[in-house]
Amino acid sequence: MNISIRRAEANELDLLESIEKSAFPAFQQSNRRQINWSLKSPSQEVWIADIIQNEKRISVGSIILHFHKNSLRLYSIGVLLQYQGMGVGDKMIEQVVNIANSKGVNYISLEMDAENDNLLQWYKHHGFVFVRQINDYYSKGRHAFKLVRNLTNNFDNNKLTNVIVVDNPQKWNLDIEEVEIMSTADYINNIDNIADKKARIFNLSNNYRYQSLGYYVSLLAAARDQRVIPTVTTIRDFRDLHLIRSVADDLDILIQKELAKCKAPVHSFNVYFGQTKDDCYKVLSKKLYLMFEAPLFQVHFTFVHDKWQIKKLKPLSLKEIEADDLEIVQNFAKEYFKTKRFSIAKLKNYTYCLAILVNLNETHPPSDRLALKRMKNAADECDVYCEFITKEDYNRLSEFDALFIRETTDVNNYTYLFSRKAYAEGLVVMDDPWSILRCSNKIFLYERLLHNNINTPKTVVLNKHSKLDKELVGIDFPLILKSPDGSFSIGVSKVNDRKELESSLKQLFEKSELILVQEFLPTDFDWRIGVLDNQPLYACKYYMAKNHWQILNWNSKSKDKEGDYATVPISEVPPKVLNNALKAASLMGDSLYGVDLKMIGDKVYVIEVNDNPNIDGGVEDKVLGDELYERIVKSFVTRIEMSRNIDRFVSVHPKS
Repeated sequence: MNISIRRAEANELDLLESIEKSAFPAFQQSNRRQINWSLKSPSQEVWIADIIQNEKRISVGSIILHFHKNSLRLYSIGVLLQYQGMGVGDKMIEQVVNIANSKGVNYISLEMDAENDNLLQWYKHHGFVFVRQINDYYSKGRHAFKLVRNLTNNFDNNKLTNVIVVDNPQKWNLDIEEVEIMSTADYINNIDNIADKKARIFNLSNNYRYQSLGYYVSLLAAARDQRVIPTVTTIRDFRDLHLIRSVADDLDILIQKELAKCKAPVHSFNVYFGQTKDDCYKVLSKKLYLMFEAPLFQVHFTFVHDKWQIKKLKPLSLKEIEADDLEIVQNFAKEYFKTKRFSIAKLKNYTYCLAILVNLNETHPPSDRLALKRMKNAADECDVYCEFITKEDYNRLSEFDALFIRETTDVNNYTYLFSRKAYAEGLVVMDDPWSILRCSNKIFLYERLLHNNINTPKTVVLNKHSKLDKELVGIDFPLILKSPDGSFSIGVSKVNDRKELESSLKQLFEKSELILVQEFLPTDFDWRIGVLDNQPLYACKYYMAKNHWQILNWNSKSKDKEGDYATVPISEVPPKVLNNALKAASLMGDSLYGVDLKMIGDKVYVIEVNDNPNIDGGVEDKVLGDELYERIVKSFVTRIEMSRNIDRFVSVHPKS
């Protein structure tokens, strides 16, 4: 039989849908929207198998492939029922392997129905091996097997390499597996096509000043999508004493403790790959490295006003290291490169690295531990290395491709600084800086919704000189007062009469020049629509706390502080609620948002758009389960690939 395989055309959606319905049971079928996205997606390909029968071409099979940097996922492969058993599937698998080899990926992965033993044996015949079982993959009780076929000839093409860049490699005596030494000139001149390798660059050039060769090593590494230490941003930050002291404020107690025995008014020591040769400053040197990530730097302290302060931080080149310290530096480097964080991504051949910023001491974090665990599992399924970081890892951002902020954001704390720096470093970041700025201020939010004709509760913005009798005409008690930067229902109060209003306003005006006053719209529950990439992600009904007008009753000492919830499929959300949520979210950006709405009769009111919406295990994920987290991770992957292949992308549409 003459079998040929070709790329699918955009107008063959009906054909592909018919193959899906013939080849797969209902629980495995891709719907029309999914297939259409696969046809359009820059990170997916769709292929069709044709046969010639009676001089007529008949399309009998299809393949859907998802591409990652080091792997290829065989998402779907199917043959029309009447043409199965004729060798079409064998030919298609052969084509998949050829495609994988042409892309230089390390392996092909797939998921299959765990109950289909014949299919399992067929895949094993074609070189696939069982990796693990994924419980409840298709539905509750319907498990899947994950299979992988390694392509050993391609393993060296995309492996992660650590590259130390120095002016004179002959003076650097270091022999560590997966660590290469390269001269500054060779790196800049792209010798051995270093620009095309997946590499982490450690810049130890002799000069970091602006437009020096060392400066250009860090600049070119960023342009080549390679993570570099130090980054251009870090080099710049070393010159800003105010910034240095600001970032190091959290270390003040440790600084005073470790320098307490110093008698001289000034003191300095060198930090080599996060360590120092004086054990007295072992903890402090590690903390400083996490905040100011450079391979080698010197820190100067001065004793003024009865306390120690950082006077200067200076990045060091190899030529500035004393001869007696060179062996120490290289020993520290060997320890550094053998640590887990530099080997795990390489050994597992992850495509990208995702940092999730968390604060495990936060009382009401946006995601609980179960949700974070499921997020990490989803990242692993998508070949994305995931690591939880804290505020101490500010200057480790350059090690990652993306940042997901999963602690409560605030323009005035380090979460905003993390977002700003991650964006400046070229990382994909949620929440992005502009989303934090827009959503965190209710004055901006109200004006944004008002000028785009989105229905909100009757609202008045008051200042200290506002005439209440004039401004509040048409709004009856009780009233809701909102501080512009309140979150999690904090900074929101209800007043029942004029006396309570004046008293509350007096307190609120001590912190803000403007206060929002809104009409009170009592409902049994608020809608929360989670929106990602301008598409609905989840829908919840949040019920009011017992005997309270809010979802959270902060003053309650009982277990009923929080109201009940009901997570519902998107298809069950009233169209007016969904449309208003999507429109409101689009005014903030295309990131991850939670839109709060009330529906009274046939009217819908947008209450807030949150940039850091709750995603807790067993709550917001109750309908989609693991798929919710997979969608978030895939959004990160798409955004990363968009930022690196801009000419290939027009717009982002998440896979359903």
